[in-house]
Amino acid sequence: MENAVEDSMAQAEKTAVQASSTANGGNNVVSLGPRDILQGRLEIQGDLKIAGNVEGDLKASGDVTVDSTASIQAAIEGSNVNVRGQVTGNVTAKKRLTLGGSGRLNGDVRVSRLTVEDGATLNGNVTMSSEKA
Repeated sequence: MENAVEDSMAQAEKTAVQASSTANGGNNVVSLGPRDILQGRLEIQGDLKIAGNVEGDLKASGDVTVDSTASIQAAIEGSNVNVRGQVTGNVTAKKRLTLGGSGRLNGDVRVSRLTVEDGATLNGNVTMSSEKA
């Protein structure tokens, strides 16, 4: 099992390096696949897409997308944050937080705008303020 975790972590690192070295319209995109595991802190200049498991802290200058297959125990910070998976941790969205129908968020949120689709759950305090650049 330990090798599987190491292989997944190596794959996540490989994916992150490949994605960050490829410009997408001038903006970096880091993707963690469904079998990838990240433990620790990740801070990127660009967008972050997560379909795997994360424990720690996530900070992106761009958008953060949490796929329905993702399980996250981390604080998340991004411009627009879209949650369709399971998130346990505080979320800060500088522009908008969107909780999709399959999204489950347990934690406090700081947002400018909030969208909660039918079927989503949010357990925590919500603090709304004006949009930040």
